[in-house]
Amino acid sequence: MSSKAPHNAFDPRRRLLLIAIILLACGFAIAARAAWMQLVSPQFYQQQGDARFVRELPIVASRGPILDRHGETLAASSPVASIWANPRVALQHAHRFAELATVLGVPAENLRQRIAERADREFVYLRRHLNPDQAAAVLALGIPGVHEQREFRRFYPHGEVMAHVLGFTNIDDRGQEGLELAFNPWLTGTPGAKRVIRDREGRIIASADLLRAAEPGRELVTSIDRRVQYLAFRELKAALRLHRASSGSVVVLDIPTGEVIAMVNLPSFNPNARAIGPSAARRNRAVTDVLEPGSVIKSFTVAAAMENGADPTHQFDTSPGLFPLHRHTIRDVRNFGMVDMTTLLQRSSNIASTKLALDMSDEHFHDVLRRFGFGSITGSGFPGEVAGVLTDPRGWGDVEKATISFGYGLSATPLQIAQAYAVLANDGRMLPPTFVRGGNAALGAGRQVIDPQIARSVIGMLESVVAPGGTATSAAIAGYRVAGKTGTTRIAVPGGYQKRHISVFAGVVPVQQPRFAMVVTVHEPSAGHFFAGVVAAPVFQNVMDGALRLMDVPPDNVRQWLTGTAKPVAPTSAEIGSDGLVPTGAVSGPDAGLVP
Repeated sequence: MSSKAPHNAFDPRRRLLLIAIILLACGFAIAARAAWMQLVSPQFYQQQGDARFVRELPIVASRGPILDRHGETLAASSPVASIWANPRVALQHAHRFAELATVLGVPAENLRQRIAERADREFVYLRRHLNPDQAAAVLALGIPGVHEQREFRRFYPHGEVMAHVLGFTNIDDRGQEGLELAFNPWLTGTPGAKRVIRDREGRIIASADLLRAAEPGRELVTSIDRRVQYLAFRELKAALRLHRASSGSVVVLDIPTGEVIAMVNLPSFNPNARAIGPSAARRNRAVTDVLEPGSVIKSFTVAAAMENGADPTHQFDTSPGLFPLHRHTIRDVRNFGMVDMTTLLQRSSNIASTKLALDMSDEHFHDVLRRFGFGSITGSGFPGEVAGVLTDPRGWGDVEKATISFGYGLSATPLQIAQAYAVLANDGRMLPPTFVRGGNAALGAGRQVIDPQIARSVIGMLESVVAPGGTATSAAIAGYRVAGKTGTTRIAVPGGYQKRHISVFAGVVPVQQPRFAMVVTVHEPSAGHFFAGVVAAPVFQNVMDGALRLMDVPPDNVRQWLTGTAKPVAPTSAEIGSDGLVPTGAVSGPDAGLVP
């Protein structure tokens, strides 16, 4: 009996053939797909791969240096390292946060919290601006997700001496105050870019391409002379200590160019410290704070009177040292008798100044003061500069005009006062103050604001203030002719004036070919003396005596220089009391300096 295999019996050869066919089909599909990806459309898949491992990183550009007029560095940027982390990666190694915090010098719990709060991000700074050794110690830990980034930090080698002029930058290297803020676009560089390849933990394993080179910021050559700046800082600091004063300012202008040679304020601050200190110390008082200039304004009262046709030799009767004006009385510190314009300035007579002002129209007097720059900003471009106060003449009465004539009822910054005296010394031509060397080159000789002969005459009169018998004999410099004016004012408060003072001296030197205009203000001297001839004028003498020699300015009184016959002397008690000071019984507001 024969038998046949069932029709549906298991056939291993057929099953193997089917599997082989399937495998061949899959292999062919994979090969075809690979060929398609490699040969037909590789760019798409390359981009997808790069998106996961190739990154474009910025290349930080250094900030441009700031130099003094002789090319000495005042501010520079130094490379530093900042440590950052990828929270998504770093949190997988949280057990190492304690050792990371120790090297970074931060509390471990704060570090842990900082990273955890940004768990959904790929970037967080852990600590910025470390020195290279600190950064290397962090990277040596080898913690995944923790990386280094190169940055720049601003460094100011002269510290508090230059602080108010230069200002400072924030942690992102952007200017916040001073010239750093004013010239931020000029100093800021253009960042570059590069393409790098990272591994899955974010570490850079190769640099692929330089996309754009970084362009450093441009250098800024300022008008500041660091030597004169140091002199001004040293002498102002000594004066504040000697007279136990609360604050002070010094401004030195180059008269032919309008360039700011030095600008110092005290108290100061260290711009290299992250904890900058109180805002009062950071304020550049020479451009942001105003004061009633007191008797230094009398120079412009005299100039206005001369432009109005007044005879400089005309004698004014100031006897008996009191001058009734409506319901008030204007006083001199004593009876000066008959005085001309020169004696008015030398002895600082409020009464003679008032009589000059009353002989002019309100509009003319106001116009002259405005032309000298009072009531408007100087145009220096310094951040935060204020215009001061010069009220509209339509609101003046005789009393208001009288007080303005001897420096009350208007306000100005030390920079404005320095600019106005530079105008007198520059034959009546005005140049805006500039902090850039050659910044006024395009302006030529400047704008004429008053007749040159009047300007020369007033400067000649102001020489008597520094000569024996004047209020500022301590401002005299051997071998040089000096012209200047003192001003001692009381500090205004709501309801009147305090028994606290501001001592001001404004001067120019040398008279024959004026080079420097300088203003000194000392606030609240409390060691006994407060008159400007004793407090502020010696600062002028000490600074200018050094600056004239440092800048190679030849003497204009050679005979005196050779013989050494002229030496600064302290003013006599009579001269000290001749500063046109507002009397104790002064009333407030526009009637300041008057006794009812």
